[in-house]
Amino acid sequence: MLTYEAAGKKKDITMKTSLSHSTALFPAISRLSLAIGVASALVFAGPAPAALAQSKPVPYAAVLAKGAPVSFADLIEEISPAVVSINVETHEELPASQVPEGLDQLPEQFRDFFRRQQPGRNGQPRARDGRSLGSGFLISRDGHVVTNNHVIEHASKITVSMQDGREFDAELIGRDKLTDLAVLKIKDDKKFPFVSFAENINLRVGDWVVAVGNPYGLGGTATAGIVSATGREIGNGAYDFIQIDASINRGNSGGPTFDLYGNVVGVNSQILSPTGGNIGIGFAIPARVASKVTRELIENGSVTRGYLGVNIQSIDRDLADSVGLKEREGALVARVIDDSPAQKAGFKTGDIILRLDGKPVEDSRDLTRQVGELFVGHKAKFQILRDGKRRTLTVTIGKRPNDLGVTGTPDASPSEVNEFGMELGSLSSDDRERLGIESNRGILVERVETGGIAFKKGIRAGNALLAAGSVDLNSPEDFERAVLAARKAGRKAIRILVQNRGGQLFTALRLDEKKADEE
Repeated sequence: MLTYEAAGKKKDITMKTSLSHSTALFPAISRLSLAIGVASALVFAGPAPAALAQSKPVPYAAVLAKGAPVSFADLIEEISPAVVSINVETHEELPASQVPEGLDQLPEQFRDFFRRQQPGRNGQPRARDGRSLGSGFLISRDGHVVTNNHVIEHASKITVSMQDGREFDAELIGRDKLTDLAVLKIKDDKKFPFVSFAENINLRVGDWVVAVGNPYGLGGTATAGIVSATGREIGNGAYDFIQIDASINRGNSGGPTFDLYGNVVGVNSQILSPTGGNIGIGFAIPARVASKVTRELIENGSVTRGYLGVNIQSIDRDLADSVGLKEREGALVARVIDDSPAQKAGFKTGDIILRLDGKPVEDSRDLTRQVGELFVGHKAKFQILRDGKRRTLTVTIGKRPNDLGVTGTPDASPSEVNEFGMELGSLSSDDRERLGIESNRGILVERVETGGIAFKKGIRAGNALLAAGSVDLNSPEDFERAVLAARKAGRKAIRILVQNRGGQLFTALRLDEKKADEE
């Protein structure tokens, strides 16, 4: 059961699909009883799964007989009415177009022609209208709908289409960019079918899952597969994903992934595809995360997260050996943000965070998740390793500003994060001392997107870039110019000289590497 409290009223959201009240189950149960009576050999062994204990005693997709296939028909028939299509009309203000270089050298008649083709000319902003489709699902009888943030991000009008053809206008209740989740509310007083999150399900690799959604505008499409992986890291997100092989395509964004008991175990969010279509790898936001975020969005319209104020990176084998750690554990503080809770508590660059409130910190992503789930004002105890000695620092957790990236540093505009997934800045005197850089050259790697090109090559936040190709680097602009020169020279990669705590090393960043597509 999910309990939402809004405007002083407690609302209990109980799953619609209940075994004792579902007539759709009778054929499956009858067939199962017959199979048991005839064969007298169907034995269930081992402990009951977590989902069995918290919801239904028998899955919808019951085993008919030994060796017989499984049908998902009863499950899909029961939960499909709660899955909806999201139709969005978008309106986006874009910056004014730049006048093409060399336009003033063309004859007057050609200059006039090209000027007329430029939207937003004369320095005026441009407007772009469009339409998009996505999926969603109802989580309350009064019409709250969960979907992806990127589905409705620039929406000027949102329409929710039900499986039976009915359409309703919807309003945005709240959205969260970091988890790519949004909650809508249907503008109608009708009572709607709904489903519930399975917050405490312990999904295992190999478990069956069913995805229902609106791929390519084909509403009411169901696909089945298994959990391919859990805890999957994608891009620079602060949360892990469930990887599934149930077919997910464009338009499935925001749709639910169900277990065999009709509970929502994930929210479809991304695909990995070189072509834009399904290749058997899709990613869903875990129900544990989605439930918490949507609850806050309904209650407050936004999500409040804890804030420490450090730029961190995970510990590799070399770093662990260099500080005397037996295992690759903890998160390395590459930078302490000025006037942050961490700075006020005495954190220093080079500290390794090992435990938070007694709980081990596995890596930088684990620390980000743990801090993000803390309440503002909480007195958190961090066990750190500094100069080979363990000590404890107490930090009063702050409120995470809205303009922060995953690592706790300010989000860069798209132009500040380069194609390799790095945000670059200037080296401070502390940075030069930490890295042992005696010369005046070098730039700081302030942030690295997990899974990006630079990350794959071993570059981490807190490193310095000393040279790119044959160019010594003194500013981020030098790096961009070096990359441009390498492209003009027809090179497929550019050589980079990196300085980290262990010394200098060369690596190469490819200029033709493709990225994973995102829905």
